[in-house]
Amino acid sequence: MRLSPGLGRSSAWEKPDTDLRIGIQSVYSGLFSGHDHSKQVMAILGLQHPRPFHRDPAFLFLLALGPLVWLTMTWFFVFQSPSWHAVWSLGFLSFALWQPAWEELLFRGIIQGQLLQTMWGQKTWTCLSMSNFLTSLLFALAHLATHSIFWSVLVFVPSLCFGFARERFGSAYPGITLHAFYNAGYFLLIDGATLLNSRSMPHL
Repeated sequence: MRLSPGLGRSSAWEKPDTDLRIGIQSVYSGLFSGHDHSKQVMAILGLQHPRPFHRDPAFLFLLALGPLVWLTMTWFFVFQSPSWHAVWSLGFLSFALWQPAWEELLFRGIIQGQLLQTMWGQKTWTCLSMSNFLTSLLFALAHLATHSIFWSVLVFVPSLCFGFARERFGSAYPGITLHAFYNAGYFLLIDGATLLNSRSMPHL
């Protein structure tokens, strides 16, 4: 495994937002205060407004992975599209919007943002940082509270995608978008009606 220090990368797939680096360095250098200091803290936590990501090739690729995975899963699970009543329920809104939002703000915003402040956390393997790997491991372990070991291991991979987006754009919001899209598609295509009433089924 070849690790390279820092967040600097060269390919189109490996362009993190430099504001994240500036924010990390600025807060601890004492160069900013008051309003500027708050902005830098927001950048570290991934709460700043990201640069446009809806046309970014890497983001679009990650977005396209969702339907491919859903179609693959239909070979292993019984297809049962939920009723409109289920789609407009609070359960669906929680699964597709609320859970992705707070999970991303916690894991990719707070945890990954803090890990990126360390030198070892900024080391990378290909386009994935050590901060991303560790955050994704914690994300998978957290799912053991409500899911089997099998499903908890599976969420490690999409977690890496969310973490990659967080570092590429310097914001947690692209990850929230991906997370919500993945959850909503799974709900609509893979036994969503059963999901509402079962804690044994997976969710990211």
